[in-house]
Amino acid sequence: MPTRRLLLSALLATAVASLTIAAPALALERPFPPHAKRGTMRPDLFPSVIIDGKPRILTAGARIWNAENTIEMPASLPVRNVVVNYTEDDAAYIDRIWILSADEAAQTPKQQNINQPRP
Repeated sequence: MPTRRLLLSALLATAVASLTIAAPALALERPFPPHAKRGTMRPDLFPSVIIDGKPRILTAGARIWNAENTIEMPASLPVRNVVVNYTEDDAAYIDRIWILSADEAAQTPKQQNINQPRP
């Protein structure tokens, strides 16, 4: 019985160690909507953002995800220009923004399957 418990403990420790070592490899590929667009964004006075040099308005329920895929508040956006994918509502207001990681920004919109007309 003690041997069995020892073996189970060793197996569990090995499994936990392998998960912590492989965690960076488990990074999720974010699925962007096909109608998303690519641009360069910098913050402006809320509820505005500057995308590709033009002031754009965020919707009341706009969501912004950072490169780690967690929600970013408009007041805490980086002051520098960042590459983003974004979507617009029917009135051309910005409703979703994804701040891209360096790897995502290196991909073309075609590789991310975006910039397609809305169905």
